[in-house]
Amino acid sequence: MGPGETLTAVLVVGMLFIGLPWMILHHLTKWKGQTGISQQDEALLDELHELARRLDQRIETVERIVAAENPNWKDGRIADLSEQRRQLR
Repeated sequence: MGPGETLTAVLVVGMLFIGLPWMILHHLTKWKGQTGISQQDEALLDELHELARRLDQRIETVERIVAAENPNWKDGRIADLSEQRRQLR
């Protein structure tokens, strides 16, 4: 075995038995340190919830407008989805 192969073998063994466990343990301790979602994540979730609520109201408005112009536009599947959306609130 030449000097290049020996160096390669030492590096590979070092990465396998030292580098990989260190990296895994490092990330495990970081994940355990996070107790929940951050303030920034919570604010983003609140903003997304509000956006979803406003979009739902807009869809209902459009459905009412279209239903007023053409009462037979909905099939049963769409009516069921509208009822499910109302129940989720």
